[in-house]
Amino acid sequence: MNNTIQYVVDQDGIALLTIDLPGMPMNVLTPELMEDLSVLTQRAAADEAVKGIVITSGKKAFIAGADIKDMVTAYDRGVSPKEAAEFSYGLNKTLRGMETCGKPVAAAINGLALGGGLEVCLACHYRVLANDTGAVLGFPEVNIGLLPGAGGTQRTPRLVGFRNAATMVLQCRNQRPEQALEMGLVHELAPVAEVVERARRWVLEKGEFEQPWDKKGFKVPGGGMMHPGTVQTFMVGNALLSKNTKHNYPAPIAAQSAIFEGCTTSFDAGLKIESQYFGSLLAGPVARNMMRSLFVNKGKADKLARRPEGIEKSKVRKLGILGAGMMGAGIAYVSAKVGIEVILLDTSQENAERGKAYSEGLLKKAMERGRSTEEKAAALLGLITPTTSYHDLQGCDLIIEAVFESKALKADVTAKTEAVVPETCIFASNTSTLPITGLAEASERPEQFIGLHFFSPVDKMPLVEIILGEKTNDEAIARSLDYIQQIRKTPIVVNDSRGFYTSRVFSTFTAEGITMLAEGVKPALIENAAKMAGMPVGPLAVTDEVTLELAYKIGKETAAALGQEFPADASQRVIQKMVEDLERKGKRFGKGFYDYPEGATKHLWPGLAEQFPVSAEQPGLKELQKRLLTIQALETARCVEEGVVTHPEDGDIGSIFGWGFPPYTGGTLSYIDTVGIREFVAECDRMTETYGKRFMVSPWLRERAGNNQPFYG
Repeated sequence: MNNTIQYVVDQDGIALLTIDLPGMPMNVLTPELMEDLSVLTQRAAADEAVKGIVITSGKKAFIAGADIKDMVTAYDRGVSPKEAAEFSYGLNKTLRGMETCGKPVAAAINGLALGGGLEVCLACHYRVLANDTGAVLGFPEVNIGLLPGAGGTQRTPRLVGFRNAATMVLQCRNQRPEQALEMGLVHELAPVAEVVERARRWVLEKGEFEQPWDKKGFKVPGGGMMHPGTVQTFMVGNALLSKNTKHNYPAPIAAQSAIFEGCTTSFDAGLKIESQYFGSLLAGPVARNMMRSLFVNKGKADKLARRPEGIEKSKVRKLGILGAGMMGAGIAYVSAKVGIEVILLDTSQENAERGKAYSEGLLKKAMERGRSTEEKAAALLGLITPTTSYHDLQGCDLIIEAVFESKALKADVTAKTEAVVPETCIFASNTSTLPITGLAEASERPEQFIGLHFFSPVDKMPLVEIILGEKTNDEAIARSLDYIQQIRKTPIVVNDSRGFYTSRVFSTFTAEGITMLAEGVKPALIENAAKMAGMPVGPLAVTDEVTLELAYKIGKETAAALGQEFPADASQRVIQKMVEDLERKGKRFGKGFYDYPEGATKHLWPGLAEQFPVSAEQPGLKELQKRLLTIQALETARCVEEGVVTHPEDGDIGSIFGWGFPPYTGGTLSYIDTVGIREFVAECDRMTETYGKRFMVSPWLRERAGNNQPFYG
């Protein structure tokens, strides 16, 4: 026994199994827990004095899911699909043994039950769910590259029908208590203080405890395989999976297959089918990549893994924001949302008020969707003060500068701000490209000067890139990280560089796409190749979004700062022509690579073919996909070499959550490791010969490849 479950038989003959993993803040489904569950349910089944079993949790949550930290290493340990399937089938045998043990088993679900936790519940004959703890039931596995591997793909459709099962398993949609009751996932709702007693009462009343699928003549709710609704669910489901995954993500396809195939046969055969599909996923690189980056590494970042030690925890109470444009307005909203007083400063009161109005618009939408109330909205708006007076910044703990990308303008507002804020105030710039060390030259306290790079729209984008200047001290880092955690964002920490990490690498994606245009590749092929590779938007469309004018200005400023000529490459020549000659400056101006007809869907500008003639022979789709991903991964490797990125976790999290590098790859550095560093370098050598020196590998990376040294140990 592993002491993961407390076992007590009461005077009424009810065996209460209380799951409580020692030393853990939440219960997770570990091999030790499953072993104890098997032993104790068998003990209860064999004990004539035991009338039935109630399973509950000694922690706030029931079970938060499987132990991902153990499974994430499976691929690197060389676990085979067969071994992974056996692991899943072991879980299935335990839960199958529990539901066929001959005694009634009830689950008293006192808090959230996700993934394997919900699968334990579904293997119980009766389920009582707390309706006053904010508990939800759901299957998050597909979001991390797996599928429910302890009966979830088999019990769920047999309980709630194919359509509801697809929503839960394939779309990972959680169910609140009322939804779970209506759907049939649970039998009863009760206050958390009563869930155990209600479960006991059911056991004592000896309700029917044979599972529905074990009864003779069982039919899936909502119709079987040949029912028109079922046929439509799978037909439409297949089309949606193709559209949403581009066949880059094996988990949702495997999960749908497990549901379909498993439900065409017996329940026990279905469990074996599920385990086979689970094994193929767990033993593959996509699940490793997604679990590592989206769960393990993101979790570490959210817990401030990069925070310097020995510095007292802090909270921002008063925040000053310089510039009430889209970025400043968005930062004001997410800060006020967590109760921070915000001073929103701009050059005119009208601009400042417009910045506050951005929050009003978001709150209006939230109220329309039932996610906020008038009282909450009024309280949030009351925390935002629009102003033109620097004196209102007195008493601020943190300043975030979000003015135009001009070093002179930023220096001016820095000086005016430091004249009125406390000496202890941290000054942060939201610049996306200008080096922090250079901006800090305008500060009297460069050790308290730091970069906080938000992403647009701020209310939706989860990442903040923290950039360290040469003189930034540990206190500034710690307090900035505390603020990012306070507003519930995910931080990465990088060192100074032009464009830092995210803007620098993302610019290679847009530049490569624009270079393809200059080479004569069809514009639609460029855009579709990017999306088929897993990027959220094509390089031409996203350049329009940020505007060609901005790309043009940044290119010229960068060239001037580095003493280079502009335009220096094919992509810059295209941008110069679009801005200077054709006056197509991007979406905000109504025309760019795309046309934006009023009241109609945007479309690629037909004139592109005339300005940038299409070649008779077009490259293959796979080649274009590879180019777009390789150039980003290679630039990330350069950032590691130069010390801009100091941890591979930050590189991967930044690429996925900052600009949408495909999650199935695990991020830019995981992409290199998955391809294999030797194979990646060989591919770069080929592309250097074919496309030019931007794909050239440094001696550092070549030596690393020679030693077969991946970015993750």
